[in-house]
Amino acid sequence: MTRTMIIVILVVIVSVVIIVSLFGFFISLKKKKKQMLSHVENITIESMDFDIAKSLQYNFSTLRAATNDFSESNKLGQGGFGAVYKGTLEDSQQIAVKRLARNSGQGDLEFKNEVLLLAKLQHRNLVRLRGFSIEESERVLVYEFLPNGSLDNFLFDPIKHTLIDWEQRYKIIKGVAKGLLYLHEDSRLRIIHRDMKASNVLLDDEMNPKIADFGMARLFKAEETQGNTSRIVGTYGYMAPEYAMHGQFSIKSDVFSFGVLILEMVTGQRNRCFQNGETTEDLLSFAWKSWQNGTTTNMIDATLKGRSGSLHDIIGSIHIGLLCVQESVIKRPTMGSIVHMLNSFSITLPVPSEPAFFIHSNIDPNVPLFQGYSSSTGSSGLERPRILRSRSSPLSINDASISDIIPR
Repeated sequence: MTRTMIIVILVVIVSVVIIVSLFGFFISLKKKKKQMLSHVENITIESMDFDIAKSLQYNFSTLRAATNDFSESNKLGQGGFGAVYKGTLEDSQQIAVKRLARNSGQGDLEFKNEVLLLAKLQHRNLVRLRGFSIEESERVLVYEFLPNGSLDNFLFDPIKHTLIDWEQRYKIIKGVAKGLLYLHEDSRLRIIHRDMKASNVLLDDEMNPKIADFGMARLFKAEETQGNTSRIVGTYGYMAPEYAMHGQFSIKSDVFSFGVLILEMVTGQRNRCFQNGETTEDLLSFAWKSWQNGTTTNMIDATLKGRSGSLHDIIGSIHIGLLCVQESVIKRPTMGSIVHMLNSFSITLPVPSEPAFFIHSNIDPNVPLFQGYSSSTGSSGLERPRILRSRSSPLSINDASISDIIPR
């Protein structure tokens, strides 16, 4: 080999080494730049959260004075996390103040979760957060005051439920659907509420609904569609079967809860306290049997019957409610589809399949599961639900195993 050839080969080798080195350097530089931008973005988000929190913070003494030292006369209701009081600030503005119980199941994570979520969410069908307070062991949330209270106080009251006709109920159903659609698809965030029920729907002075209580809400990334947890939180009767049994939740979990709410709006009765003559049975079970037997009108609240023009919409709402509570997660519609269905009953709706039938014993239907339980061990003191299934059901349960109804 001549000396010239050796030099050429050396030059080529050195050039290749230099090119590879430069390529690796630029790749490394690009990664570092991306990491730096990500770090800056995180700092910006944290700063934004801090700024939001700072602008919304109240002195606890101010809220104590506004509620007359959290007096019983100002108490609006009692929830699993604490009591809610009516308050009046020095400028005469009325507020609703939720004082978290010291032994409540809501920890710092849930508290921060609710504050930051509500501060960033703006929709006419979501309750508006006005502020919060953290001092020593006291944790307090401040909301806009809604004079008509929660939906369950109207819907399940023997007197008040006669005051809300179908037009108002239908307006509430559509408003809640729009609020959930915003949470699932239309906001900058994707949020699963996880505790959708009548007591978490508040009504303003014009009976417009606003979804409340985001302490158990979960924030999803855009590419995420499903989450898993071993801490089951929510309320029996409203929880989707895949969540209650396996801790799997998604936007379809909220859809299931919304379906239960629709059926309660039609009947004027609670899901697990549905009175059918002299007997008490599960509303979903009764609704399904009525649908199959062609006796759906038997479900309708007596105060809604006999009013011309509303029967078609009521039957359509029952149809949509049954679509929402189908046992199959895949078959349940999205909130976008539901809003479309509610605004256009001229479209042909799919035929619903069997819902999940929940049978409970010795459980108060309004007791939220804030302490939760392990989906694998059932370790809490609360009794887990038993589920009655048809032979064709893909979900089975025995002492040895619980089968999944959606893939992990």
